[in-house]
Amino acid sequence: QVPLVESGGGLVQAGGSLRLSCAASGRTFSRYGMGWFRQAPGKEREFVSAISWSGGTTYYADSVKGRFTISRDNANNTVSLQMNSLKPEDTAAYYCAAKSGASLNYRNDRLYDYWGQGTQVTVSS
Repeated sequence: QVPLVESGGGLVQAGGSLRLSCAASGRTFSRYGMGWFRQAPGKEREFVSAISWSGGTTYYADSVKGRFTISRDNANNTVSLQMNSLKPEDTAAYYCAAKSGASLNYRNDRLYDYWGQGTQVTVSS
């Protein structure tokens, strides 16, 4: 089990920034690839960003590339998502997830084993 707890969501104006954090419990955090997904009301959950277990490889959805930055701290069992230049269309519940498999497909939410409870991000225009 890898319990995950997100924090850092909130209300921000368009153009502003937020930093989401995801804290994991357990000793095996560094073995997991980590991802961020989001889901807006009435829409399907979508991939946002992911990072390999070592932090050496990162992945981004085209819609956030250049604005969001994912990072991880294996010593402190955390993964973060720095979100800059936020847009109203970024409004959603954001979830972090942990992936244990060897697959390099970080964009498929079905390949993730553990999920946090989500944190709401609302961007006003």
